[in-house]
Amino acid sequence: MPECWDGRSQEQELPGVSSTVSPLQEHDIETPYGLLHVVIRGSPKGNRPAILTYHDVGLNHKLCFNTFFNFEDMQEITKHFVVCHVDAPGQQVGASQFPQGYQFPSMEQLAAMLPSVVQHFGFKYVIGIGVGAGAYVLAKFALIFPDLVEGLVLVNIDPNGKGWIDWAATKLSGLTSTLPDTVLSHLFSQEELVNNTELVQSYRQQIGNVVNQANLQLFWNLYNSRRDLDINRPGTVPNAKTLRCPVMLVVGDNAPAEDGVVECNSKLDPTTTTFLKMADSGGLPQVTQPGKLTEAFKYFLQGMGYMPSASMTRLARSRTASLTSASSVDGSRPQACTHSESSEGLGQVNHTMEVSC
Repeated sequence: MPECWDGRSQEQELPGVSSTVSPLQEHDIETPYGLLHVVIRGSPKGNRPAILTYHDVGLNHKLCFNTFFNFEDMQEITKHFVVCHVDAPGQQVGASQFPQGYQFPSMEQLAAMLPSVVQHFGFKYVIGIGVGAGAYVLAKFALIFPDLVEGLVLVNIDPNGKGWIDWAATKLSGLTSTLPDTVLSHLFSQEELVNNTELVQSYRQQIGNVVNQANLQLFWNLYNSRRDLDINRPGTVPNAKTLRCPVMLVVGDNAPAEDGVVECNSKLDPTTTTFLKMADSGGLPQVTQPGKLTEAFKYFLQGMGYMPSASMTRLARSRTASLTSASSVDGSRPQACTHSESSEGLGQVNHTMEVSC
């Protein structure tokens, strides 16, 4: 992979952000289902995977992930990995409105667009971080292209399709509420909508002003017509499909997606799945609790054999026996630490972390 990228360099100065934040390069990638706007941060580190993000409906990579990736402690992670932010079609800042009659890609097609991104930059595989709709897309991607995905962090994933009652309720809500307010009820709990007015108002304004509303409506309609994610815990049904890579499920203890994440956890392989329920966190834990999520993500990476010498934080020290694995070197793909592979005294990957620190 060449050192210089062909994208447009974009320096970003944000208050309180570490000076080590890398410049961003923007790209428009051709895929079988249209163009994808992609932002690259940093450069490839040997044969290490890229961190690939996918945002929730109503957002884009900036609104969804800027707070998290610009958090000071996150720089210890990003210096080891190139980061690839993917914007869903037409959701990026400054996107042109789709023409009349445009058919928004299905959730399966959104997932099928990602190999073009991986090939374009020469990544061998990725570690995905998805939120909401983006988590669903990345899970689909891992099911269809398992050899391209080394690990997944899925925030607020709902593996269930919309039933007709839910669909009708969504339609009715759309008739009585503005699109930004309808999206806000997906992103935040009712308690947050009432009590965290400053954060909610900020997102209401940004969703209404930054994201093209016609394009957002297409993505919103598509997400709300999704089918069930076809996964089952191994051994529960014949030929069960499941995610073959290590997975960390994340949800706030005050999040509208909590029930969906709990159900997703019940459908995944318990030997490779971590369930992280964040205390004092709502619908956007990567925004409201970036420090806690950074600690958990660092710990997740260490469980896959990366960053063994990274500083141990309070959360990591309290959970050392659960995920720590032997260090790996660039050039070989590490395997997740499981119960049978771990050193004496270490536990399985699977556990539930109730984070209250």
